[in-house]
Amino acid sequence: METLENKIDFAVVFSVKHANPNGDPLNGNRPRTNYDSMGEVSDVCIKRKIRNRLMEAGHSIFVQSDDNKLDDCPSLRARAEGALKKEQWKDAKIFYEAVCKKWLDVRAFGQVFAYGSEKKGEGVSVGIRGPVSIHPAFSIAPVSDRISSIQITKSVSGEGDGTKKASDTMGMKHRVDHGVYVTYGAINPQLASKTWFADEDAKAIKNALEHLFDNDVSSARPEGSMEVVAVFWWQHNVKHGQYSSAVVHRSLSIEPKKEVTNPKKIEDYSIKLKSLSGLTPGIFNPNSVVIERI
Repeated sequence: METLENKIDFAVVFSVKHANPNGDPLNGNRPRTNYDSMGEVSDVCIKRKIRNRLMEAGHSIFVQSDDNKLDDCPSLRARAEGALKKEQWKDAKIFYEAVCKKWLDVRAFGQVFAYGSEKKGEGVSVGIRGPVSIHPAFSIAPVSDRISSIQITKSVSGEGDGTKKASDTMGMKHRVDHGVYVTYGAINPQLASKTWFADEDAKAIKNALEHLFDNDVSSARPEGSMEVVAVFWWQHNVKHGQYSSAVVHRSLSIEPKKEVTNPKKIEDYSIKLKSLSGLTPGIFNPNSVVIERI
């Protein structure tokens, strides 16, 4: 596979309906919001979903979650030890190349391998900077007044003698009734050359973004409650890019339509794409949402 030659920028627009896109563990697992009341989905959460989609597509992934892993490794170190020979641990350069070529998420997002050992030659300290960067996703309109919190109860006690309901039968569940979010990202060819990130890897990332919420169902995110609206994929024709990522990302404008005071569906939003000379994005638009070219 050939290493990625030219810069890529991308954006993902997705909708949320009666779901918790990313709970905040420091706030009772309520949907994340910033100080401007905009909904937020962390970049770590988005990367987790990308990794899951890549795993489902058959790619080797290093950072697998405990509830969705393809091996019996209890830790990341155990996974690294099981995949690499002892000889590869003795030289940092050999180790660096081996892990990049072994796992797609390592050569895409980077990884810190810092594992000590009392035995000489069995520990490692290697930091890898990946070419794929992703922003946190933020909602287009405030969602604080669209967050519903409901009391829930279990039908049976988890503990106790059964004569009365225990305290663990009570709980809370939170959701965003409606929201449209957008996240941006880029792929840097200079860093790609250092991790052996190839054109085929970029295509795999693009496919994962297009299917970000496939097989991502949970009690907090019921089937169909989160949906990719559109993916914009700007592939530059020079290494450094014809434009900066900031200029490219600003060319996409999303806002509630002026005549709509209370947006409740994606059709209530205006999506405009400014033309940049010499740079035409590929657009994945599964629901044929109207995208106005300006």
